Amino acid sequence: MTTAYDVVIIGAGPAGENAGDYARQRGLSAAIVEAELVGGECSYWGCMPSKALLRPTEVLAAARRVPAAAPAVTGAVDVEAALRSRDAFTSGWDDEGQVSWLESAGIDLIRGRGRVVGERLVEITAEDGSITTLEANRGVVIAVGSRAATPPIPGLADVTTWDNRDATAAKQIPTRLLVLGGGVIGVELAQAIRRLGAEQVTVIEAEDRLLVTEEGFAGAEVAEALAADGIQVELSARAEKVHRDGTDGPVTVSLQDGRELRGDELLVAVGRRAPTDDLGLESIGVESGRGGFVTVDDHLRVPGHDWLYVVGDANGRSLLTHQGKYQARLVGDALAGVEVDPAWADIHAVPRVVFTDPQVAAVGLTEAQARDAGHDVLAVQFSMAHTAGGALAGKGAQGTAQLVIDQQRQIIIGATFVGAGAGELLQAATIAIVGEVPLSRLWHAVPSFPTVSEVWLRLLEQVRAAELDR
Repeated sequence: MTTAYDVVIIGAGPAGENAGDYARQRGLSAAIVEAELVGGECSYWGCMPSKALLRPTEVLAAARRVPAAAPAVTGAVDVEAALRSRDAFTSGWDDEGQVSWLESAGIDLIRGRGRVVGERLVEITAEDGSITTLEANRGVVIAVGSRAATPPIPGLADVTTWDNRDATAAKQIPTRLLVLGGGVIGVELAQAIRRLGAEQVTVIEAEDRLLVTEEGFAGAEVAEALAADGIQVELSARAEKVHRDGTDGPVTVSLQDGRELRGDELLVAVGRRAPTDDLGLESIGVESGRGGFVTVDDHLRVPGHDWLYVVGDANGRSLLTHQGKYQARLVGDALAGVEVDPAWADIHAVPRVVFTDPQVAAVGLTEAQARDAGHDVLAVQFSMAHTAGGALAGKGAQGTAQLVIDQQRQIIIGATFVGAGAGELLQAATIAIVGEVPLSRLWHAVPSFPTVSEVWLRLLEQVRAAELDR
C-alpha cells in the first residue's frame, strides 16, 4: 500500500526538519523518515554536546585572565556536573521533544530506513521488518547528514577507536587521549578532554598546520593555545600503523618518522563521509561521488532529476548545520512553487566557528582562496587585544582579525576573527559580505566603545592606509 505526500524527506536532522517545516508553512503535506534520533548528529553527538563540554572550562579560563577575578578561581571544573550538563543538552539522547515539535509542525514521522526505489518513490523498512512505501507528489529530499570517515591506515579498522559520537557521549574522561586529525572536531575535542582532566592529549596532524582550510594564522594561534593547555601538537606527522593491546588495552599509533605515540583512547577525526551507499540512488541512475557526497546544482537538485533534492552534509557543499538549514529553507520554498534565489551563500559567504579557546570565526574566502579565484586582493590585519574591549578581557586574551578585500569592487569577500568569543563578531561580517556593502558605506557603521567590535574601525583604517600608500 502506498501513501502519498507532497514532500518526502529522508533524514530528520536539522536540514530535514527545516525542509519539512518550510514545505508545511507553504501548505504542502510532508513526511520525514528517520532510523535514528529525530534531531540528528548536531543535537546528540556534534554541535550541542561538544559545546556543552567546552563551555565550563572556557568560563574558568576567561575568569583567570582578569587579575581581580583570578584569585576567585580556587578549584577545577566539576567534571561530573559538566557531563550532566552535556546530558541535559542532548535530552539524555531521547528525541521525545524533537518528535513533539514535528507533530506541532504537522510533519508526519515514519521510523525506519528509507530508500529511493523509483521516481518519487521511497520505501521504508521498519525495525520489525515491515515495509511502507511513500509517493512524493512534489519531490524527495535527502538529508542524511554525515558520519566520521575512517582513513586507510593499516590496523585502524581492526581496533576499537572513538569517533565524535564516542567522544561527545563519553561517560568518563580518559587519562591519555590520542587525536588523529587537527581539523575542527579534532581541536575542539582535544581541548575539551584535556581541560576536563585528561593527563595527556596528543593531536596528530598530517599537514604542517592545524585547521588547514582556514587562514594560517588561525591554525597557528590555536596550536599555541593548545600547547599552553599542555596538549602535544604533532604537525607533519603521518600515521602509518595503529595497534591496540587486547580489546581495551593501550592503543599505539606508529608514525612514519619511526616514533610511537600511546594513549588509552584514539579519537579519529580526519573528515566526514555521507551515508548514501544504501539509499537506493543507483536504482534511478544517480551515483554518489568521493566520500559518498551527492552532486547537486545551485538549487540543490540532483542533475537530471528535478524532483530529487539533497540538502545538508550529504551534498558536500558545506558541512555545517546552519548551512544545511539554509539550504533546506530554499528547498522547502522551491517545492511549493516559490521562485527562490540559488544557494549563493554556500559559495560566497559560509560562516563557520571553531569553538576552541580562542575561537576561530570566519566567513567567505580566505586570502589564498581569494587570490586563487582571481580577485584583486588586499588583506589587512589587526590585533584583537589592541582594542579597548580586547584589553578589558584580561591578560593573555590574544587574537587576530583579518579582512580580505576585493580592491576592484571595494567590498569585503572574506573575514577571520581569532579570539575569546570571536564567534559573536561573525554576523556583522556575514551581513557585509552577503550585502556586498561598499567600504565607503562601512565607514558609517560606527562601533560602540569600548567593545571588541572596535576592531572593525581599526581594520578599515588599515585598508585606508594601504590605499594611501599605493
